Amino acid sequence: MMATTNGRDTTANLNDEEQPLLGGSQPSSSGWRKRLNANVHRDWADIILLLCYVITGVLDSASISTWGSFVSMQTGNTVYIGLGIASPAESKRWIKSGISLISFCVGSFFFSRFHRHFTPSRRWVLCMSFTVQMAFIIVAASIVTWVPRSENELHWSVLVPIALVAFQSCGQAVTSRALKYNALTSVVLTSIYCDLFSDAELFAQYNIERNRRAAAPVLLMIGAVLGGVLARSSLGAEGALWIAAGMKLLVVVSWYLWREEDE
Repeated sequence: MMATTNGRDTTANLNDEEQPLLGGSQPSSSGWRKRLNANVHRDWADIILLLCYVITGVLDSASISTWGSFVSMQTGNTVYIGLGIASPAESKRWIKSGISLISFCVGSFFFSRFHRHFTPSRRWVLCMSFTVQMAFIIVAASIVTWVPRSENELHWSVLVPIALVAFQSCGQAVTSRALKYNALTSVVLTSIYCDLFSDAELFAQYNIERNRRAAAPVLLMIGAVLGGVLARSSLGAEGALWIAAGMKLLVVVSWYLWREEDE
C-alpha cells in the first residue's frame, strides 16, 4: 500500500524533490560543456588542415601582390631580408618581410603555448585558436578596407595588416602539430615536394601519405590563383582578406561539429 502523510502522496513529494530546479537546463548545459572539453578525433581531420592550404594561398598571393611580402611562407621573407641587408637602399620590401617574420615567430610562441597549456586537441581550444586567427584577419581586412591608402610603403596601414595576418598564420601550423599531422603545416611546401617524389610507394594504388602530399600544393595553388585574381580585381586585397576570414569561420564551425575521440 502506498504511504501517505496528511492525505498527500509521499511518492509525489519525492518525485517533486528530484526534479532539477531549472527544469532540465542543467543537463543541457553539462552536455554542452562536455562537448567543448572533448578531444576531437584525428580521423579525417587532415581534410581541414588541407583546407588551410587554400587559405594560405589566398593570403600569400594577395599579400605579395599588394605589399610585396609574404605573410605565411617565411622562407621567401628570409630571402628578402637577406637581399635587403645586402642592399638596403634598393627597396623597402625587406623591412616589411622582417615585420612579417617577427610577427610569425611571436605568433608561434603564443599559439604553441596556448595549445600546450589547455590540451592541444581539445575542441574548445581548436575553436578558440581559429576564432582568434579569424579575428586578426578581420581587423587587417577592416584596416585595408576603410583606412585611406598611403603612398608610403612603411605606413602603419600597410605594416599593421602584415603583422596581424602573419601573426595568425602560424596557428594553422601549430594545429597540425596538435593533431599529429606534422607534415601538413600549410606554410611549407619544399619538404612536401621532397617527401612526395622520394616516396618509395609513389605509384602505389593505395597511399594515404602520398595523397596528402599531392593535395597540399594543388590546394595552395588554387588559393594562390584565387588570391591573385581578387587582388587584381575591383575587390582588391581587402576582398581576399574577407574571404580568408570567412574560410576561418568555416574551420571554426567544422571543429565544433567534428566527431570527438572515443572515451
